[in-house]
Amino acid sequence: MTANRRYGVYIVATECDIAQANPFEFPLMCRSIRTLFNFEPPVTEAEIRAASLQFVRKVTGYNKPSKVNEAAFDAAVETIAAASARLLGALETSAPPKYRAIEAAKARARATLHRRGTS
Repeated sequence: MTANRRYGVYIVATECDIAQANPFEFPLMCRSIRTLFNFEPPVTEAEIRAASLQFVRKVTGYNKPSKVNEAAFDAAVETIAAASARLLGALETSAPPKYRAIEAAKARARATLHRRGTS
């Protein structure tokens, strides 16, 4: 996060905001990793692996690794996926599960409001 104090006003921007404003300054890898715990239907292995892949992409800065780094990149994705699956299997909650369709509808509504507010 960067902050710029100008004329008594703080302007705070994340790297994602800057990347979207100037795509040549930062790589575009700002998709959010979604919450996977306490959903109905439960999370799938594919969703865990997709979140792990996104995490490794964010940490390394690579969207796709070079041939030299491909083995290490893939091993990291698999290790994080396995650790995430163990974590999700061990977590407990008394909260009722969230339903994917309802949460997706809420996200679409927020996105629509965001687009209307910024245009």
